[in-house]
Amino acid sequence: MSEMQQKAPGKASSGALSVLVTVFFFWGFIAAGNGVFIPFCKHYFHLDQFQSQLIDFAFYLAYYFGALALYFIASVLGKDLIARWGYKNSIVFGLLFSAIGALIMILAVNANTFSGMLAGLFAVALGFSLQQTAANPFAALLGPPETGAHRITLGGGINSFGTAIGPIIVALALFGTTIAKDDQINSLGLDKVTILYACVGALFVIAAGLFFFSKKLPSGQYQTDNERSPMAVRALLIMTILLVAVFVPVFSSYRIETTDTTVLASLQTERFMWLLAGLGVIIATLLLSLGMARSKPTGWGAMQYPQLVLGMLAIFTYVGVEVTIQSNLGELLKQPSFGGYESSQVAPFISVYWGSLMIGRWTGSIKIFEPSGMMRTVLLVFVPLAAFGVVLAVNAVANNDITPFYAYLSCVAIQVVAFYLTQDKPATTLMVFSLLGMAFMLAGIFATGRIATYAFLSGGLFCSIMWPCIFVLAIAGLGKYTSQGSAFLIMMILGGAIIPPIQGKLADIPSIGIHRSYWVPAIGFGYLAWFGYAVRRILQKQGIDYDATIGGGH
Repeated sequence: MSEMQQKAPGKASSGALSVLVTVFFFWGFIAAGNGVFIPFCKHYFHLDQFQSQLIDFAFYLAYYFGALALYFIASVLGKDLIARWGYKNSIVFGLLFSAIGALIMILAVNANTFSGMLAGLFAVALGFSLQQTAANPFAALLGPPETGAHRITLGGGINSFGTAIGPIIVALALFGTTIAKDDQINSLGLDKVTILYACVGALFVIAAGLFFFSKKLPSGQYQTDNERSPMAVRALLIMTILLVAVFVPVFSSYRIETTDTTVLASLQTERFMWLLAGLGVIIATLLLSLGMARSKPTGWGAMQYPQLVLGMLAIFTYVGVEVTIQSNLGELLKQPSFGGYESSQVAPFISVYWGSLMIGRWTGSIKIFEPSGMMRTVLLVFVPLAAFGVVLAVNAVANNDITPFYAYLSCVAIQVVAFYLTQDKPATTLMVFSLLGMAFMLAGIFATGRIATYAFLSGGLFCSIMWPCIFVLAIAGLGKYTSQGSAFLIMMILGGAIIPPIQGKLADIPSIGIHRSYWVPAIGFGYLAWFGYAVRRILQKQGIDYDATIGGGH
């Protein structure tokens, strides 16, 4: 009998849970801080928009390789490392790996190499992938099963708080309290990045120590029977090899040194086509796998279910859309028609974007506390207002001008109405929020100035609730393949590595530019709306209740 079966606690340990939610904060803090780090590195290292997006590429690619490695070991070798190590030790190992990544970052900064900094971010996120695989089920373990969703939701709320304050703290660490002009960034030096990641690395080590020595935390070891799926393993390995083959010519083309505008334009187009080919590889691999699995399910495991495969594409798209909107926001705001902001002035906008996700996630969590009808209506108004107040307060404390964001409350109001109308139903919520997201992206594309800025920032509001919606719909009806399907979905965080560079390269094409490159998230929202519609029909045919209520967020 596993420890999980022997020691199912009857009451949640607040001390143990307090230790655990620190890792949720780290994920949000570092990921959101990248939004400020991107324009800083772009100017300091003289990068084009695609190259600056390699920060997100390295960060989110690590999630894919981390989850793929864990799945490969479990499926081929029959050893589930998380089960063997236990949730507690898995998180400790993940934190220490992230600390090594912080050390690599410091060494790269001292060597003044951008590629080394990417390696450091990759290692940090690789540790995060291990932490994330263990932390969510560990939160469910620390108390009664019926309140497990509440604890995971708490972790999601802490994660969102990290995303809201991450850009502000990173901006202060890089630029200080004064506003630095873009042409002054070179004089700032990378020593500030060294200090930042020295502090981050120390926090990783301290958190690992708290986990390791905490007597309140159970080991979280468990027994599991691995469902082998050799055909799925083969398909994912082929997809990985093809992705590497696609990106090699993109990176190799940067070795060509030329000032000829015709040659440069040709290279930009060629790079963009290779990136689209990479996206095509992912879509084609998953859809072809589904087709083969439907005709002969043996060896395919969870990939024989259409809701799971289409859900993998949905998670891929959602994460890509969520990340690409803010990753390219710094460059957009530098345009005269969007305010002509300096790199050091975009942090409040990045904070409000990630804060928008916090607003939606806090609001989406109301249902799990089962308030009465009238109380639910009151909370639907009060909670987003309180969350929006927190976002503004954080920026005010950082001495940022918050007056440009007062009118953004109108966008929050539209989200509140959407929550009220969708009644926490996953498929309906996903469709409505996706359609709103697409509509706001289109409004941003065809407008300029403050209206367009609000429209793009609103992407955070409509992305906020998508993770739980997609997740519960994608794993519905998987039965014994539920755990495997969850692992496949985690792999598709890969979207954060693929979609932002595609938008970045699109922005580098002179005839398109950064503003019109926002067609990328608009199209992404379109697919998510279609998935919400299609998966409902798929689950109906399987006799599955697709309107189970949701809560929390990723």
